[in-house]
Amino acid sequence: MSKTPARIVIVDDHPMVAEGIQSILESYTDVEVIATLGTGQEIIDQVAALEPDVILLDLNLPGIGGLSTTEMVLERRPETRILILTMHDSPEYIASALSHGALGYVLKDVPTDEIKRAIDAVRAGQRYLCTGAKGSLDPYRALGREQLTNREQTILLELAQGRSNKEVALSLDISVRTVETHRKNIKRKLGISTTAGLTRYAMEHGVLQGTGVRL
Repeated sequence: MSKTPARIVIVDDHPMVAEGIQSILESYTDVEVIATLGTGQEIIDQVAALEPDVILLDLNLPGIGGLSTTEMVLERRPETRILILTMHDSPEYIASALSHGALGYVLKDVPTDEIKRAIDAVRAGQRYLCTGAKGSLDPYRALGREQLTNREQTILLELAQGRSNKEVALSLDISVRTVETHRKNIKRKLGISTTAGLTRYAMEHGVLQGTGVRL
């Protein structure tokens, strides 16, 4: 049985850029562009209804920027993969995008086939950095583990205090499934497989004292 086409949303406030990317992607039979949007607020509002597999997201957006959009989209639909498609190649931008939950980072001047490879990778749950992004990020390897988002830090605190997924969901007014997804991502990022390990990590890093996670 063939795999269903990847459902793609393009979010870029430059119509010509969005149309160009859409034209490129429509040449592939296993990709379906289901929407092109111009603002972060639009995808935040529509992500649950659109149910995209992958969002190609620019960082420079009017109103809510790409980083905040990434975090808010994942809050509403954690299973969506975010692929940043931008001209910014600075280590700070790349590290920030990854820490906010983006799974891939690609520069707009990469060859067409690399955008497709990036989509395939992030759809499969794999991190993808284009060659230019990898080179920019190398000096920042000393940062260590992938950083937790603000929401993940909050959930880590809740879990470390012994609360169940359901209790955390009620406390933060989010679904149990969202808590479960965040919990899975926290364990992956920290390389911890047990709840006891999360609690120990929280104690060692001052989370239980409210000082936040320092990675």
